[in-house]
Amino acid sequence: MIDGLVTAVAELPPESTQQAVGYPTLFLLVALGALVPVVPTGALVSSAAVVAFHQTSPFSPLFVFLVASLAACLGDAALYWLGQRGVRSRNGSRWLASLRGRVTPERLARAQERLDTHQVPVLVLSRLVPAGRIPVMLACLLGGMPLRRFVRGDAAACLAWAATYQLIGVLGGSLFPEPWQGVVAVVALTLLISGAPAVWRRVRGARGDA
Repeated sequence: MIDGLVTAVAELPPESTQQAVGYPTLFLLVALGALVPVVPTGALVSSAAVVAFHQTSPFSPLFVFLVASLAACLGDAALYWLGQRGVRSRNGSRWLASLRGRVTPERLARAQERLDTHQVPVLVLSRLVPAGRIPVMLACLLGGMPLRRFVRGDAAACLAWAATYQLIGVLGGSLFPEPWQGVVAVVALTLLISGAPAVWRRVRGARGDA
């Protein structure tokens, strides 16, 4: 059976082979990136959008959007569920401790204050603002938000997030004749966007110490 599957994949046209391998890979990496902050998921989605833009199938960009948003939502739901186990446990958990370690008390307090009045909009913005997802998720956990309600709000957030980074990829793909050129451009741009808040916080900290 495995040999037959390998043969079937090998006989597919190059673009179909890319899709057969690329979509599951994109799903796994985005879901993993939602759990552990070592995968630049925004850059992945934008890069996949660049490649999809240069493919002949008109449905490729739609598939990238659906796969990315679903993977992000499932990854967030899994992380939230793991965090809930830590909140309910007397000894906590390493997942909850990891979330706490990535959020300063000031950012957590601001997220909790915003959640009191606007839950869904705050969840959407937390996905779009670099480094904004974890403080809001931790605030939801400590506030006792049920998993089902979190997923409902997070689903809209993941759709907006996937659409935003896909738009970046489509724009990058339209500016360059070769897919690899667009990939390099959007990866550089998304990494710059994601790293800007950390740089700004360091600059503010340095000014405050001076």
